[in-house]
Amino acid sequence: MSALSPQLEQLYASFSSLNMEGGWHRRFPALWPQPRENFLPHTWHYADVRPILDRAGDLVDTEFAERRNLTMFNPVEGNIYSTVRTIVAAYQMVKPGEVARAHRHTPNALRMILEGRGTYTVVDGKEVEMRPGDVLLTPNWCWHAHENKGAENCYWMDFLDVPLVHLLEPMFYEPHPDGLEQQVERLDEAPIAFRFEETCAALADAQPSATHGMLKATTLGPAQLATLALDVIEIEPGQAGLPIRETANAIYAVMRGSGELTIGGTASEWRFGDTVAVPAWREHSLRAGPDGAMLLKVSDRTLMQKLGWYRHQAADGQ
Repeated sequence: MSALSPQLEQLYASFSSLNMEGGWHRRFPALWPQPRENFLPHTWHYADVRPILDRAGDLVDTEFAERRNLTMFNPVEGNIYSTVRTIVAAYQMVKPGEVARAHRHTPNALRMILEGRGTYTVVDGKEVEMRPGDVLLTPNWCWHAHENKGAENCYWMDFLDVPLVHLLEPMFYEPHPDGLEQQVERLDEAPIAFRFEETCAALADAQPSATHGMLKATTLGPAQLATLALDVIEIEPGQAGLPIRETANAIYAVMRGSGELTIGGTASEWRFGDTVAVPAWREHSLRAGPDGAMLLKVSDRTLMQKLGWYRHQAADGQ
């Protein structure tokens, strides 16, 4: 590279001191041909996490920590919180007799129940039981609390768009002034609760989806979160999906069965309760083990579609 002329050096010095940069000589590019590979694929295994939650149950009560959870942060250098760019996931456990006090916040949230019966969530005064395999929504700024009225520990997975809120900065959080909502109506069913049995029934009628590598899938709804798409994918025993890549950041949560995900030529195994992070625009494919599998896919596809940024590419280039 040829040396700068004294005139150019003087020009650059005149605006660099003003916290400005010339667009014709950027030190780092602002535009690139396709999404960069920043966040890393990663798998967290429930079998490793559950004993830690149990130990935390002996040492950390809900008076000490309003939510007893373990957040999964992506191993990319410099990251301390996000699971993928716009979503964070966590494992949580509530013991019999415990109450997680009510609060509300800007981020949208949902949970998928893994184990335990007799635990209830209250969202804006509506109390609904949380059963294994269920997916329950907590839209932004809704009061929500949890109580275990049963005899078993209840374990679940949380998903929130907190990293997106951190980026855009409209974060608000408020604990309930009374600790819990005082007027509560118990419901057997609610729009925010997707029962496992209903999801299985929807999958029985589902067709292979190009969006999900020609695997059977159903999108949970009609109640939805403003930023997150929730899809449940069913894979027959030994079946493999076609490779796909999309501009949506995704987290797969294993509802049942086992299998493997192949990304970047590397296969990683997963089974019940595991969490798999797939950053945007990473080609990947799913394969089920001998007993088949069902996975919840939480992604920011809804947001990308609203902004006109969603792109999907299957193995055939479509």
